[in-house]
This record gives sequence, structure tokens and C-alpha cells, in this order.
Amino acid sequence: MDIQQLTDEINKFVTAKGWYAPDSPFSQTPRNIAVSIAVEAAEVLEHFQFTDQPVDQTALAGELADVANYLLQLAYLLDIDLEQAILEKLKINYGRTWISPDEQE
Repeated sequence: MDIQQLTDEINKFVTAKGWYAPDSPFSQTPRNIAVSIAVEAAEVLEHFQFTDQPVDQTALAGELADVANYLLQLAYLLDIDLEQAILEKLKINYGRTWISPDEQE
């Protein structure tokens, strides 16, 4: 399954739940979805709180899926071709250099 097919499945789910309806209590605006990405990313971090390895790999996978689902939905709502954006960003990053933490001091 590719990114477009995953996005279609997410939209099918959101539509089935009625969350795209104008009167939905879970309004699917770009702002709300961006906030949801941050919330779910924080839940990913909880799996690493006070540990280097997650205790529950299955629960972590679910949180990563939540982040990905919201990310794909946000790209859809803002008409961003995420596949192209990823490829363009990789191209930029290949030309970048990063300073190691030791060199920053």
C-alpha cells in the first residue's frame, strides 16, 4: 500500500466517523490535526520516559501509527504531495552537514 492508498483509508475512516461534517465535535481542520500530531508525538515520547527501550512495542507501534495517520491527513487537507515533499527534503538533506553535539560546545 502506498501513501495515497493509506491517505484514502484514513479519509474513509474519518468520513465514516462523521468527523468531516461541519457540525462535528472533532473538527478536522488543519490546525486541529497539527495539534493532534504534537499530542500523539508526545505519547510516543512517553514510551521512552526514563528508559532507552520501550516496554510495550505494540503500544508504541500504535502511537507511531497515530502520528503517521494525522500527518497523512494534514498533508491531504493542505493539498501537499507528501511523497514529493519527502523526496525533495531528502535531496536537500543529502547536501547538508550537521554539527555533532561535541562540536557545539
